[in-house]
Amino acid sequence: MSKVATEGAPVTQDRQRRTVMSSVTGFFTELMRKYLPDPFVFAIGLTLLTLLMAVTIEGQSFLDMADAWGTGFWDLLAFTTQMAVILVAGYVLASAPVTDRMLDRIVARVRTPRQAIIVATLVGAVGSYINWGFGLMIGGVVAKKLALGVPGVHHPLIIASAYSGFTLYGLGLSATIPVTIAAEEHPLVDQMGVVPLSETIFSAPMLILALVTVTTLPLLNAWLHPRPGQPVKEIDRERVASGVAAAVRTDVDLENTVAAKLNNSRILALAIGVLGIVFVVLYFADGRALNINIINFIVLFLGIILMGTPARYVAKFGEGIKTASGIVLQFPFYAGILGIMAASGLVVTISELFVNVSDAETLPFWGIVSSFVINFFAPSAGGHWIIQGPFMMEAATALDASYAQTAMSVQLGNAWNDLVQPFWILPALALSGLKLKDIMGYTVIMMFYVGVLYCGATLLWGFLG
Repeated sequence: MSKVATEGAPVTQDRQRRTVMSSVTGFFTELMRKYLPDPFVFAIGLTLLTLLMAVTIEGQSFLDMADAWGTGFWDLLAFTTQMAVILVAGYVLASAPVTDRMLDRIVARVRTPRQAIIVATLVGAVGSYINWGFGLMIGGVVAKKLALGVPGVHHPLIIASAYSGFTLYGLGLSATIPVTIAAEEHPLVDQMGVVPLSETIFSAPMLILALVTVTTLPLLNAWLHPRPGQPVKEIDRERVASGVAAAVRTDVDLENTVAAKLNNSRILALAIGVLGIVFVVLYFADGRALNINIINFIVLFLGIILMGTPARYVAKFGEGIKTASGIVLQFPFYAGILGIMAASGLVVTISELFVNVSDAETLPFWGIVSSFVINFFAPSAGGHWIIQGPFMMEAATALDASYAQTAMSVQLGNAWNDLVQPFWILPALALSGLKLKDIMGYTVIMMFYVGVLYCGATLLWGFLG
């Protein structure tokens, strides 16, 4: 009897933990369903809130802030184009035949819903570590394949899980802030010098953090899946099937004309792709720095090679534009918010709240927390760094804190907040056909977990030096 009680205790405790987690998940899901508006409405609300904060907290005039908002509205137009291109080109790369076949082989080996959740998280995380645009898209693509191929998968959770891997971008090869400050002519070079990637994303603490995150986050997400007997919302297979049936093949022109042959020429695609590769080799051989433009260049021309013909690339690129439409619409609104934040001094005020209680060891920790808050208003690491970076580097200089750790804290705060910032979820929603309120309850829980990892690692890094 004692033996039975001993064996039954862990089972009972596990069930209790599962019940608590289900209750927490249900609470946040229902909360989001009732109160969370669509992302565009969220952007409008943030605009009005930022304007109100500038007037009431900073004492700015309404007319001055309205002017700052309108002036800043188009300031990031070039950056908006860069973001749209990297997303659409990432979609093409994630949908290329060779990638599609690879994902199909992965999906064919998955048998259970929890395995599907783990695989979706891993694919999104590894893809985002390599390149954030590619990760966003390939995560959504594989999540859709898994939702279709594995019976019993909870559709909102698998989309949220694939998206949660996006947080690995902040530790990866396309992390905006570390890549920026590693360049010889970055905007703050006179203030902080050049910080090599070996001190930021390739430092031992950040590599360990990336490894811990990519191995434990999939397990958390799998644990969130509804238990047997609980309601599951599966993907609408009829809607997907009707969408596929209605799709028009535009990648192959069967006419026997010169134009058709040129449109479907593998030689032309290969030639321009090889030219792109030659330029990339020359670029890095010349010692030039990694930046968004060269990342876009690589993804775009690699996609052309993998798609095989110009016609197929154009067709798939046009398909991918739908996933970036929300980004194109909303980015100017966040640029306007950024204009208010910069002109009013709100960013400095928010940062000061945390910096004033910091010392050399704790500045990175408070940097990540302040960055998390600011990212609601400026969900772009590049734009974020422009307005928060100078103040944080001044604080690092005054406190004799590490520039590398402080800069990484701002980047990690950005990547952490992205889990609940509706802006970057837009491509995932476009691919899945779901609403923001369907998946945000899950990403909130993921955000809490990632916050523990990122804040804990940053604080430990600060004390250990």
